[in-house]
Amino acid sequence: MERMLGERAGPGGPLRRGTAPAPARTGPAAGAGGEPVIAARGLTKRFRGGQLAVDALDLAVPRGSVFGFLGPNGSGKTTTIRMLMGLIAPTSGSVRVLGRPMPGAVRDVLPEVGALIEGPALYGFLSGHDNLVRFDSADPTADPRTRTDRVAAALDRVGLATAARKKARAYSLGMKQRLGLAAALLRPRRLLVLDEPTNGLDPQGMREIRTLVRELASDGTTVFLSSHLLDEIEQVCTHAAVMARGRLLVQGPVAELSAGARGRLAVTTPDTTVAVRVLVEHGVAGIAVAGDRVTGELPPGEAPDLADLNAALVRADVRVRAFGAERASLEDAFVALTGEGFDVAG
Repeated sequence: MERMLGERAGPGGPLRRGTAPAPARTGPAAGAGGEPVIAARGLTKRFRGGQLAVDALDLAVPRGSVFGFLGPNGSGKTTTIRMLMGLIAPTSGSVRVLGRPMPGAVRDVLPEVGALIEGPALYGFLSGHDNLVRFDSADPTADPRTRTDRVAAALDRVGLATAARKKARAYSLGMKQRLGLAAALLRPRRLLVLDEPTNGLDPQGMREIRTLVRELASDGTTVFLSSHLLDEIEQVCTHAAVMARGRLLVQGPVAELSAGARGRLAVTTPDTTVAVRVLVEHGVAGIAVAGDRVTGELPPGEAPDLADLNAALVRADVRVRAFGAERASLEDAFVALTGEGFDVAG
């Protein structure tokens, strides 16, 4: 459901392909290794004027996971990320990143964290290459003797080697996202925090970023990925958390979150009008018709037996060409948790 498409990635070219990524890890194995990479307890942020942006959030990001952070516009997602990274102080509660308290240990922690938050801050008058040189020079822990090689490797990894000498002001939005990601990859990181990393990329660019994220995770980097694209989270993440109105609703392995939602009944038939009537009579709600396909939500509790429901359609002379319950998606789980659709604008 990648409904937000931007301009093409431009002349930067595809990301460099590495070896095939390891299969996505789910469940306890992904969190093996002791203390979570990110641990928040009672994290709260109240701005001046009394606005409560984040309300008593408890969050645990397992070591080695690809952790998706979901929330519609105004849910407190970006405020949470800024507190996790020590960019703003919480009103109350505590945060530990890589086992150290934030923001107190920010100088020790941030060199081990690569971050792309709210889009990259670039110098438009500098080339992509020179932007990375500037960023790396500002890092007191970076070895200047290896800077040239590391900058070249980061540009190559995100597919910007051929556009390295082009001014950043001439980069497309997708290319700017790639350059921001390259800055986060200038040196090995234990944790990578990405806020909307595929913003502005075409579908091919999105796939390449997903592949890169999987490769980084297979190399041992924990990836914390904020996105409004539910399909993106479902395809690449091992774990996820869902926020709404400043509160954390649920967190856990992606497979378990999806399994907690009811799937939808799907019927393919040329007799959609009669099929809708029969399904409504048997308690099916939220019915939608698209062409010759009818979908709906089975009622909670004692739902009708699917075989009996199929038989009722046949008795009503509905020509059933396909019938069954579809697997619940992460979007289904989100709607079930929040009672609202997902806001693709943020």
